[in-house]
Amino acid sequence: MNLVCSIIGYMGSEQAAGLIVGGLRRMEYRGYDSAGVATLSGNQILVKKSTGKVDEVNQAVHLDVLPGNIGIGHTRWATHGGVTDANAHPHLSGSGKVVIVHNGIIDNHRELRESLTQSGSVFRSETDSEVIAELLERNYGRTGDVREAVSKTVSELKGTYAFVAMFEDGTLVAVRFHQPLIVGLSKDGYFVASDILGFVEFADKAIFLEDRDIVIINKAGLLVDNFDRKRTTHRIVKLSNKVGETGRGEYAHHTLKEIFEQPVTVRRTGRETEREMAEALDLVRQAKSVYITGSGTSFHAALIAKHLFSKYAGIDIEPITASEARFSPYHFGRGSVLIAVSQSGESADVLEAVSWAKERGSEIISIVNVMTSSLVRMSSISLGLNCGAEIGVAATKSFTSQLVMLYEMADRLCGGCIGLNLNEASDEMSRALRNHLKIKEVARKLIGVTDMYVAGRGIHYYVAAEGALKLKELSYIHAEAILGGELKHGPMALLDSDYYVIVINPYDSTYYDTLLGAREAKARGAKIIGISDKDSDVYDQWIEIPSVRHDLFPFVELVPLQLLAYYLALERDVDPDYPRNLAKSVTVR
Repeated sequence: MNLVCSIIGYMGSEQAAGLIVGGLRRMEYRGYDSAGVATLSGNQILVKKSTGKVDEVNQAVHLDVLPGNIGIGHTRWATHGGVTDANAHPHLSGSGKVVIVHNGIIDNHRELRESLTQSGSVFRSETDSEVIAELLERNYGRTGDVREAVSKTVSELKGTYAFVAMFEDGTLVAVRFHQPLIVGLSKDGYFVASDILGFVEFADKAIFLEDRDIVIINKAGLLVDNFDRKRTTHRIVKLSNKVGETGRGEYAHHTLKEIFEQPVTVRRTGRETEREMAEALDLVRQAKSVYITGSGTSFHAALIAKHLFSKYAGIDIEPITASEARFSPYHFGRGSVLIAVSQSGESADVLEAVSWAKERGSEIISIVNVMTSSLVRMSSISLGLNCGAEIGVAATKSFTSQLVMLYEMADRLCGGCIGLNLNEASDEMSRALRNHLKIKEVARKLIGVTDMYVAGRGIHYYVAAEGALKLKELSYIHAEAILGGELKHGPMALLDSDYYVIVINPYDSTYYDTLLGAREAKARGAKIIGISDKDSDVYDQWIEIPSVRHDLFPFVELVPLQLLAYYLALERDVDPDYPRNLAKSVTVR
């Protein structure tokens, strides 16, 4: 099984390997434990692959020098089958006539492997992906026709997948089934990839494939049909130049760049979705019940939405973790609205929750950064974050943009009672970023820490949850978010002189109650890090934030938590862009 991977194929007049390796670099946030490339030279399929990041593999085995104008490539992030050279993609069929790269999961791979083994297939990896190559080879041998072989193969597969296959006759095949796959059109040829970033530097037009689409690319050109052998037509989309802006610039890491981009991205959030915003709010006003879902960071945005909608607009909204939607006691019936929050729009849990709700009659409003994603196509209305490509695995600028969108919705629903001022929010976030050297100094003191609490009350608790997640993701510290008043109800037993408690404690209605909890923790020996606009003798370390209107505090509180996680990662010799065991969008259940 591949948790989330990058797949890419190319056919054209240029040398394929170099283009493919460049595409894999740009998509590496989707998986980075191994990489590989296969090309067709003459009538022979050539494969090179190994474990490691793209540049490491390329340096070791020289992926980019493979000859040929047709090729496929892959970066892997595995949950089934170890990180080994054999398990790396591409996977070549036994006869060497077919080679594939795959993203997703084949649910019935064990049964297929057993059947194929009995028929004489010899497997060289532990992956579910290899069964696709063997099925294609067997069916191609029986029919002698590429299209027939693909049709027969997909009829035997169960699961969710996208794959690209290359045949020895020079045909490139791509199949999409509940996993992202896009065709890129350039002057010199065709690309197929799991992400626009795979080809955006070379192709300015794209076709966004639908589920059950099959693409055949050969010397005759490009054909798109589906599992039912019905030829389909798709709109060719002109790609924006902004999509390809993925460089780090002067910053050491994408994560740091994206943290510092936030004063800019919050200003432009939602600028291009005015009509969609009005329609979305009409749906919310008319709804019998409103739910909101997301995963990870996006779920924390959902929790903040519950607070905002209830406090300011008097609308009850129920947050549901996307992976739990099918098991929740709520009824997504007609008259209900589900707001789905996602950076990529491709997270499997979110898509499954949306599908579950749609089947039961719910209208779908999506808040998403990638407006070409599967989630957008499944939604009644989509609100684009417009915060640009986010390459760092840990979400930063996409989260603050999600908050802007949710604040904007709540503000309009209550007739402007919040008085959201994005210019003010941007300026105050810039002020908070100026304190980065102090935060770096605090990070140095936490190198040996293994556990900590991040405490807050009211809306600040949800910010604490996001901060704790960032600390876990980037620095590998076990950080647990906790309501400020709950320390004394059991967790206090863990506190001693080695324990740190971060308290999010702005000078608002929660200030003195949060400070009281911090004093109680300090009395048990814990060290206190205060994130506040007001100093206190309780704090062993004070990270100052700007004093702002109370509704803007979440924006300035997030900044020091993100920076602290980033600098802690550096102190602990961790790559903040590519934390272990994680990838950007989780595209399997």
